Amino acid sequence: MRAVAKAAGTTTPTLYERYRDREDIRKALRLKTRRELFSVLSSTRTLRDAIERQLRFALENTHAYQVLFDGVGKPPSLYEPWPSFNLMRERLAEKLGGSPRQNNRLMMAIWCLVHGTAMLIIRGNFEGALRTQALNACLDAVDNLLRIAASRRFVETGPRWPSNLILGEAEQSRLGNGNGNSRRLAKKKRR
Repeated sequence: MRAVAKAAGTTTPTLYERYRDREDIRKALRLKTRRELFSVLSSTRTLRDAIERQLRFALENTHAYQVLFDGVGKPPSLYEPWPSFNLMRERLAEKLGGSPRQNNRLMMAIWCLVHGTAMLIIRGNFEGALRTQALNACLDAVDNLLRIAASRRFVETGPRWPSNLILGEAEQSRLGNGNGNSRRLAKKKRR
């Protein structure tokens, strides 16, 4: 906490007035970055536009983007809202039909492609032609997935998406162990 206070140009006691510990600072950073990313994506009209803007945001805000996704699938991040994920899932449902939750599996595939591309470029220090090709390969893969899904030939090979696995919907989010304990445990941790 001393190092954070020094980097922020303040004192450790002042930092503790605002944040309990490092996890509290990480949460504040995650929520701030989620709001900023959502602000960038909220004016989009299509899934493709949202994806392009998310990639641009990631590459222009590399440190914040990495913090945003550190431990994203674990509490407390799992139980926080993921507005950008939900917005993109809504754009997907608008394109293909059905409800956003009915498109969970495909949205997860797209999200993994987009995030994987961003992180590979960031951590792999991709520049120039390699960076351009990685971005366009990601967009091509997404476009092809959407074409396959629109033709109803998207094949799910793994287990069906469990109805009790809910992502990015804050209080409704849960891991899907079937007994609701994950959600109750998260509430206890927040108290």
